[in-house]
Amino acid sequence: MLDLISLALAVLYIGIVLSFIIGWKRIPAFKPPANAIQIPVSVIIAARNEATQISGTIQDLLNQDYKKQLVEFIFIDDHSTDSTGSIIQSFQDPRIKLITLNEPETINSYKKKAIQTAIGEATGKLIITTDADCRMGPNWLKTIVSYYQQGDYKMISSPVVFHQEKSFFERAQSLEFLYLIGMGASTIGNKNPSTCNGANLCYEREAFYEVGGFQGIDDLASGDDELLLHKIAARYDNRIGFLKNKDAIVYTEAKPTLSEFIQQRKRWASKSTRYKNKSIIVLGVLVWLFNLSIVINLIAGIFRLQNLEIGLFQLLAKMMVEMLFLSRITRFAKRQELLTLIPALNLMHIVYIIYIGIAGNSGKYNWKGRMVK
Repeated sequence: MLDLISLALAVLYIGIVLSFIIGWKRIPAFKPPANAIQIPVSVIIAARNEATQISGTIQDLLNQDYKKQLVEFIFIDDHSTDSTGSIIQSFQDPRIKLITLNEPETINSYKKKAIQTAIGEATGKLIITTDADCRMGPNWLKTIVSYYQQGDYKMISSPVVFHQEKSFFERAQSLEFLYLIGMGASTIGNKNPSTCNGANLCYEREAFYEVGGFQGIDDLASGDDELLLHKIAARYDNRIGFLKNKDAIVYTEAKPTLSEFIQQRKRWASKSTRYKNKSIIVLGVLVWLFNLSIVINLIAGIFRLQNLEIGLFQLLAKMMVEMLFLSRITRFAKRQELLTLIPALNLMHIVYIIYIGIAGNSGKYNWKGRMVK
């Protein structure tokens, strides 16, 4: 029975990743028109203790090729204990607005509070969120707005890519993260949005209020991106777009230590407790069970050769189908050299998936120096 279940899970996983390939292919590459009409935009950046990174982000934002009268950059200083706030204030530009959070009581979702506060003061038709440690090219903003104008979208997810890796561990994260970005894009292409990243997210201000903002998910520390995606997709019949254009990429850095990586992924996984789309839950459970079955078969293979053969078949099938998928995603991001990491990454990734599937749905985690859940 275990053998049959293991083989069935392998077939299901192959089918899942093949559906990702189909979804990715369904998203056409976007080419902005030469004379796109610009509209009012509010770019929102929540920042906590980002003094070492935020200057570069601000400069990239100020360098955007976008009409100055139609854009505002709203920074929210989320109880920073370093010079983040004063660095923001040092940029003398009328487009920059600074909000300082001063909640006396302890809350669980500071980031959602920060974003919601900023949206309350925003004047733009479009809200675009990014992070205080992100970098982007000068055409980032106008590419997103052009895509919005070309399609009937309520929300747009755009790509995020790691860069400037300093170790094998960080390069492995880059490949794994590209898988997540590709998966999110593919599910949007298949009209069943599952995930996105708040470091590069756009939505209508009006749509945010029409779905009740973060109401119903505001007690959870994470989910300002993914859970909002699910609310908007449900309300507006999947009027969600993924922007497949290199100028729309936002760049950030991988976590330098295993501890920071685990805390980040526990935070991401914690959102799954609030999924209302049953198909996304089933997808996650099947992937988790498939990875668990590989480990069980490899361990059982010590005592029974057939289990070892099945485990190795599962592992090989996993690597091959992921290679097919990631070859497309890495080509888009111009990071094909990362594909050489797939054999080593797969073994680590299996253990990581099993652990995070459990740890991410229980207990607390550290985020920006706070213990939250």
